[in-house]
Amino acid sequence: MTRHIFEDQLDVLHRKLMTMGTLVEEAIHKAIKSLVERDDKLAEEVISNDKLINSLEQEIESGCFRLIALQQPVGGDLRRLGTMLKLVTDLERMGDHAVAIAKTTRRLMPEPYIKPLIDIPIMADHVKAMVRDCLNAYIARNQEEAEEIAERDDVIDKLFSKIFRDMIEVMSKNKDHISQGTHLLLVAQYLERIADHVTNICEWIIYLNTGKMTDLNN
Repeated sequence: MTRHIFEDQLDVLHRKLMTMGTLVEEAIHKAIKSLVERDDKLAEEVISNDKLINSLEQEIESGCFRLIALQQPVGGDLRRLGTMLKLVTDLERMGDHAVAIAKTTRRLMPEPYIKPLIDIPIMADHVKAMVRDCLNAYIARNQEEAEEIAERDDVIDKLFSKIFRDMIEVMSKNKDHISQGTHLLLVAQYLERIADHVTNICEWIIYLNTGKMTDLNN
């Protein structure tokens, strides 16, 4: 395989990865919107579209392994393919968390909410921005941007702690609210996990540039 063909095929995989990232970002947005607006149809759309995300993951993985087998890359080329394989895994799991949020929407459809949803949408906006920005940092191979994005996880952790405290207070005052409160806590936890996957991607961006793994979870 010539260098030109290798770069062309790698570019195709990059474009598929960006499409996958866009679908994941949309899934997060729609899942939270379905929850806030109690939109069962939108929740079902998130659940149904997850197969597109999974399909892209499989296509990108197959393409990476094919290039590794045919090209036997080393050094920077191997890092590029290895990083892409890691990214698609994190993106696929983000999509799974969006699906879990959409399923929560469907479970809670018959019930009025025990309190207005304020902090969860705020948390989701921060998470969506992190997803979008980490993909842009990956494209630009911007290490400083990756480090800055990872630092935003502190904001997510603080919002989760606030939601946790608020829900515990609501549930402690009325046992009938425990079931729904638990589901809403899980939504916040899904968002927190998405942010953790973003941090993973930021670590792989640094690896792509330096060849060294860096722990950004601290």
